[in-house]
Amino acid sequence: MCGIAGTINFNGNACEAIKQALYHRGPNEQFIYSYENINLIHTRLSIQDISHGHQPFHFQEYSIVFNGEIYNHMELRKKLQGFIFQTHSDTETLLYMFIKYGEKMFSMIDGMFAFCILNKKEKKLFLARDRAGKKPLYIYKKDNKLLFASELNAIKSSVELKVNEEYISSYLRTGFFYKKYTPYRDVIEAEAGYFYYIDINTLQIESKQYFNMFDFYQKKSLLSFEESVNKVDSLLHKSVKDRLLSSDLEVGAFLSGGIDSSLVVAIASEYTNKLKTFTVKFDGTFDESNLAKLTANKYNTNHQEISISMNLKNDIEKILYNYGEPFMDSSAIPSYYVSQEAKKHVTVILNGDGADELFGGYRRYVPIANGWLNIASKFTFLLKMIPNPHNKQSLYNYFYRLLSMSKKKGLNFYLSATNDIFEDIYLFDKNRIFGEMDEFINDIHKTNLTPLSKQLYLDFSLILFSDLLVKMDIATMSHSLEGRSPFLSRYMLEFVPTLQDQYKVNGKNTKFILRELAKKYLSKELLNQPKRGFEVPLKLWVEKDLKENIFDILDTNCYSYKFIDKQFIENLLNKKISVSDEKRAKMLWTLYSLEIWNKNK
Repeated sequence: MCGIAGTINFNGNACEAIKQALYHRGPNEQFIYSYENINLIHTRLSIQDISHGHQPFHFQEYSIVFNGEIYNHMELRKKLQGFIFQTHSDTETLLYMFIKYGEKMFSMIDGMFAFCILNKKEKKLFLARDRAGKKPLYIYKKDNKLLFASELNAIKSSVELKVNEEYISSYLRTGFFYKKYTPYRDVIEAEAGYFYYIDINTLQIESKQYFNMFDFYQKKSLLSFEESVNKVDSLLHKSVKDRLLSSDLEVGAFLSGGIDSSLVVAIASEYTNKLKTFTVKFDGTFDESNLAKLTANKYNTNHQEISISMNLKNDIEKILYNYGEPFMDSSAIPSYYVSQEAKKHVTVILNGDGADELFGGYRRYVPIANGWLNIASKFTFLLKMIPNPHNKQSLYNYFYRLLSMSKKKGLNFYLSATNDIFEDIYLFDKNRIFGEMDEFINDIHKTNLTPLSKQLYLDFSLILFSDLLVKMDIATMSHSLEGRSPFLSRYMLEFVPTLQDQYKVNGKNTKFILRELAKKYLSKELLNQPKRGFEVPLKLWVEKDLKENIFDILDTNCYSYKFIDKQFIENLLNKKISVSDEKRAKMLWTLYSLEIWNKNK
């Protein structure tokens, strides 16, 4: 796990600044390699072949900088007869795979990655990103200069960027930046499952998609339910084992009270003794530490509980600054703190990311899978007669949102079903990004996929890529901690979409097949717990811990006035808008995150 960057037509001072900006991603070694008008920059977090896996790695006319892990790289070496290996590093394996197989190598690789290969003979750069987008990669291009880097803050260290306020408006409503877009002009985010050729002389960029989950949703498994459970069990074992054993350092695991991380811990415990596990401890409703402890005790892990409340007021700006862009997912806070604590004990950590988007873990999937929206649409008139909900976890809130969602289509439906920040409360001006998103969502809804598969595919493409994976990468790497996600293995991504809908959502049961598998490994108390993850008491934070911070920055001539009516924000602060407490907190938090970014950009 590392930080990578590269420049074309930049001076050495810029490269030094970029290297320093990426230091936290790779504190063990830092190198700059120069060739003609190109610089390749690498900061290394040493995990595999610690003594010899230095980067950039060079072979003949090729040089590579690589961020990530190829978990099956030793197996892939059997395909590379004729090459004489100098190291035990997956970096060397990856480069030889490219030399031998070119673009076809992606169908053989299981891993998370963002990398660049310089071909000096052809005067080209080859950039690529993994299937899900776990490892970040941003590309800046303007005039005769090009820069790519693992983080936006690294690009900002050497380039004066201009904000695109159309993209900011889109962020406020949706809660994330759509696909390739960033807050800045001239900067794109490389998309998941894509590779890019860059001509060193002309800076022309050609892109091609090598992986699309949609293709696998069109395939259908013929396995019975029992066979499917066994298959998932086998694939999860392989995925966990590979992520445990492809490290020269000890590997730990995040552990919440849910079944995803608990399954990972249970299976990991088959391959290692006294696995170190970490959970977040809250006071009151959101405290899952007792549930996590059930799994920790069952598998005799070396368990740590982290209480996170004490430094929030002082730490919040630092936490948000790490993202380099406005970031509204408040679960970034517990993710940051649990990563901070975990780094004191390990350098590599397993997590349960991706299970919900693959197996149908969110409550919103239930009405979609069961066709309840068609029924609910006949009762939307009730919305004008019934009060707003105030408890996020209540059945009444679920019913209210179901009515609201049922009358919507396209982007309006998707946002109501997911982040639901300003929906039904504030009307944003139309912009190009809303149009693109609406077209993408409607195009998927026109396909022959089932309603559940459509929603799962959209969540994988949008929320997982643009929010959840960004959150965990920055939270972990800001502490030089590598996060590994067994549920996002190549094997899972290619198999789980083919499963029948009823194996994922069965009646009111979410993640049905995982719950069935969990009976084999977990305590009964965990099997029917609702989805929470690293959930946070956002309402409490907005009302107490962070109230002063939020009021100070929003109750003045703030940046948000460019996008949201000033009177609306004042009314929101003073509770003069009829909206649930949870939704009010979410709106204020989203505005606050924008202000912190604007203050530090």
